[in-house]
Amino acid sequence: MKYGIFITALLAASCFTSVSASQATQVTAKATSSYAKTKYPVVFNHGMGGFITVGTDSFGLDYWYQILPDLARNGANVWATRVSPFNSTEVRGEQLLQQVLEIRAITGTEKVNLIGHSHGGPTIRYVAGVRPDVVASLTSVAGPHQGSPVADLILKAEGTPIEGPLVGAVNFVSKAITWAQGLDPNSYPHDSLAGGSSLTLAGSAKYNAAFPLGLPKSNCADGNSVEKGIYNYSFTGVGQITNILDLDSALKVTALLIDGGKDNDGLVSRCSAKFGKTIRDNYNWNHLDEVNQVLGLKALFAPDPVDVYRQHANRLKLQGL
Repeated sequence: MKYGIFITALLAASCFTSVSASQATQVTAKATSSYAKTKYPVVFNHGMGGFITVGTDSFGLDYWYQILPDLARNGANVWATRVSPFNSTEVRGEQLLQQVLEIRAITGTEKVNLIGHSHGGPTIRYVAGVRPDVVASLTSVAGPHQGSPVADLILKAEGTPIEGPLVGAVNFVSKAITWAQGLDPNSYPHDSLAGGSSLTLAGSAKYNAAFPLGLPKSNCADGNSVEKGIYNYSFTGVGQITNILDLDSALKVTALLIDGGKDNDGLVSRCSAKFGKTIRDNYNWNHLDEVNQVLGLKALFAPDPVDVYRQHANRLKLQGL
C-alpha cells in the first residue's frame, strides 16, 4: 500500500544489504536531553509493506525516517520491530508479541509503549488484546481500524482471472522487502490475500469484535483513553498531495475512493483512524508523511512529524509511562 516507499527502498537495496538480522532493532544515539525519556521502552511497528531499514546504516532508507534516532537523542529507549510485510493482522500481531516479550527480557521492564502506523495500528491492538499485562500504552497513527475501501476494491480481484498474477506480484514484493533488509525472503510468511482481507470493511469489523479495546462506541468518536490500565492515543493526517516533489502522488487517486476524496490521507479516512484519545485528526499529511516519508518531504507549513513524535513521547513520559 506504500508503493512510493517500495520503489525508493528497493532501489537502495539493489546495491546494499542491511547489516541487521534481528527481528527487533534498538535504535541508539548519544542522549543530549531527557525530554522523551519514558518509563517504558517505546516500540514501533510498521504498516503493510513496511520494514525497519533497507540498505546499510550509511546508505539506506528507514521506514520511520529520522524519527527514532531523534527520540533516542532525547533520552527514549527506542525499538523498531519487523513483521510480515503482507499478512493478516493476527499473524503480524503474534510476530510482534514475540518481539515485545524479547524486548522486555532484554530491558528488564514489565511493559512497553507500542506505536503502530497504518496496518501497525490494528497489529499493536492484538498484543494488548492477548497480553494486556505487557502494554503500557497504544498509539495508532493512521490505523484503518474500521477498514479501508481501498482494500475492498483490491480484493474485488479475488476469484477473477487477475487474482493469481496480482497475488503473485504482491507476494513477490513482500519477499523483496524482506530480502532488502538482508534477510532470507522466506523467513517470514507472506500472504497478500490475508493482509488485504484484514483491512476490508468486513474484515475489520470481524477483528474489532474480537479486539475491541480502545475503539469508539459510535462512528467517528473517540474511544476510551484508558482501558484495562492501557492508555490509548491516535493521530492522523488528511492531506493527499502535499509536496509536488514527493513520490506519493498516487495517493490522490486512492483518496477519491474514500468518501469521494474527503477527510482522508490517501488510504485511511479520518474516522477510520479514530482510536482512544485523539491527539489530532487533521494534520496536513498524507499516508507517507505520517512516518516522515519520502525522505522528509511534506507540505510547506505542515508540522514536522519528527517533532510530533518527540512531543508524544514527552506526553507518555508525563503520564508516567
